[in-house]
Amino acid sequence: MQLFDNKRTTMTKGFYSIMLAQFLSSLADNALLIAAIALLTTLNEPAWMTPLLKLFFVVSYVIFAAWVGIFADSMPKGRVMFITNAVKTVGCIIMLFGTHPLLAYAIVGLGAAAYSPAKYGILTELLPPEKLVKANGWIEGLTVASIILGTGLGGLLISPMVDHFVQGHHVFGVHNAAQAAIAVMIFVYAAAAAVNLLIPDTGARYPKQDFRPIHTLVNFGKSCSLLWHDKLGQISLSVTTLFWGAGATLQFLVLAWANSNLGLDLSKAAILQGVVAIGIAIGAVLAAAYVSLRRSVDVLPIGVLMGFSVAVMSFYKASWIPGGFDIFGFHISFAIAIACLLLVSVGMMAGFFVVPMNALLQHRGHVLMSAGRSIAVQNFNENSSILVMLGLYSLLIKSGLGTVTIMVLFGCFVGCSMLAVIFKHHHNQSKEDSLHLIGEDKRH
Repeated sequence: MQLFDNKRTTMTKGFYSIMLAQFLSSLADNALLIAAIALLTTLNEPAWMTPLLKLFFVVSYVIFAAWVGIFADSMPKGRVMFITNAVKTVGCIIMLFGTHPLLAYAIVGLGAAAYSPAKYGILTELLPPEKLVKANGWIEGLTVASIILGTGLGGLLISPMVDHFVQGHHVFGVHNAAQAAIAVMIFVYAAAAAVNLLIPDTGARYPKQDFRPIHTLVNFGKSCSLLWHDKLGQISLSVTTLFWGAGATLQFLVLAWANSNLGLDLSKAAILQGVVAIGIAIGAVLAAAYVSLRRSVDVLPIGVLMGFSVAVMSFYKASWIPGGFDIFGFHISFAIAIACLLLVSVGMMAGFFVVPMNALLQHRGHVLMSAGRSIAVQNFNENSSILVMLGLYSLLIKSGLGTVTIMVLFGCFVGCSMLAVIFKHHHNQSKEDSLHLIGEDKRH
């Protein structure tokens, strides 16, 4: 691999170009999800199909997990990011012009799966090691901001006001608010792709990549086995795998709960997803300030509390608390304000326990193999969990279970699973002091 010494002057320009492209791309991903849900409604598709949107989006992360990393190393990563954002743009275009939302969103997911390793990999090429932690912090912070703004933007674009305007004008063949939102996202994805062209070539070059299916899968399988058999790796990987599967399901559960228990339509319910993201951001900041890598396993009980809190929260209804207040010309009911506080609390617990676990997993992956291979293993396991849990959620809806029942089952499952992880960790400690594993290098 040929690295560079004379291009560090491009760090500022390249770094901010990456940040802007990431923000725009993630913003569009989250807004497009809301628009696609609204489009399914206009097509009169059954309710169980809604969570399949996310399932179709992440399936590429699982199917192509062994190849997306080596694809990212096959050419300058700025070019990879341009190509993958262009793929997202194509998926958005075909959704607008009549392709079923599930298939079109799967195309967008293919672009996202290939974008991820390039996004993280270019930081190690562009920045000196002492700036990597700060750079990753910026990426995660902007990702949370894009979730908040993206879901809010998606909710705004599918609102009755926009729908009324669109139906009265029929601009460029757009006939409803869902189509209008999708049209706007085409321009956002295109803007993200254009920004990628501003990312300088870092000069990093890798050996010719081997895409042979059997060889690639065998090596990937060895990486998975290595991380799952590590005493601390298996604990952190179990938690992050459970968290992302649960988080994807909760994304849809919040929408259904807001409609059934709070009486909110999709455009208003989408804002509550942003409320959860705010809580996650707060929890992540607190974890970064107060939890060290060595004490990262101490946060496991917070995961238990989060799961059972979701189960209890499911019974809350807006009808319990009448009245409200006005702020900046808007009327907000007390019931909705309390619901927001509940969701922020759940988000804070999620952020506080998953951030240390994610840091521990990245550390163990780097020690045992390499950062790139461990990210590929992590993405594969986490997105496999998303596929399984969203598939089960769709089956529960199709079977006729109500939102409250599903939330109780979901919350209890998460809480009990976290308890099992804690018991497994204590079992590992009884056999060997796993804290000594931090820093142990098993790479050969």
